[in-house]
Amino acid sequence: MNAIVRADQADQTALVETLAQAFQTDPALSWILPGSDHRTRALRGLFRVLVPADMRAGLALRAAGDEAAALWRAPGQAHSGTLEFLRTVVPLVATFGTTLPRGLKVQESIDAHRPKGRFWYLHYVGVRTEHQGKGHGGRIIRAQTAAADAEGLSCWLETATPANVPLYERLGFVTQAEWDVAGGGPHFWGMTRPPA
Repeated sequence: MNAIVRADQADQTALVETLAQAFQTDPALSWILPGSDHRTRALRGLFRVLVPADMRAGLALRAAGDEAAALWRAPGQAHSGTLEFLRTVVPLVATFGTTLPRGLKVQESIDAHRPKGRFWYLHYVGVRTEHQGKGHGGRIIRAQTAAADAEGLSCWLETATPANVPLYERLGFVTQAEWDVAGGGPHFWGMTRPPA
C-alpha cells in the first residue's frame, strides 16, 4: 500500500478530486445538494475552498497514490473565525447557490454540538470510490491519531453516514452526541477519541 504523507500546496488539486469523489453519496451533502449533477460540480467547488483553509488551520494527509485524503484542523482551530469566513463566503455562495441555506443549517448544527477545547478535529476524510473497502480510510486516520496520542490530545469528528460509525469505533472513537438537523436534515454522530 502507498505511504501516507503530509500534503503540500502542489497536492491541492488531487486532494480536491479525492474528497469530491468520496463525498458524492454522503448523506449530509446529498441533503444540501439534492441534484447529483449539481452535487458533482459543487463538491469540487466546496473542496477548492476547504482544502486550503484547512491546510492553513492544520494539515492535510494523502495516500501517496491519491487513494485517500484527510483534512485535520489543529487544536484550537476547529471553529473557523471571522477572517476565514470572509475569505470563504463568496466562493461558497457561488458553489451552493440556492442550496446555501441548507448548508448553513448543517454547519450551524455541527458547530452547536462540537466541543470546545484543544483537540485534533478530523474535518473531512475520504477514499476514492474504486479504493473504498481496502483499508485506506483507517490507515489515513491512524496516521494522525498516532500523532495526537504522542501529544496527549483527543480527536473529534462528525459523521452523517451510519456505516462509518463502526469503522470509527474500531479506530477508538466513541459517540459523544447524536442529533438531527432541523427541517428534515440528516442525522449526525459526534464522536471523540481520547488519547491512547
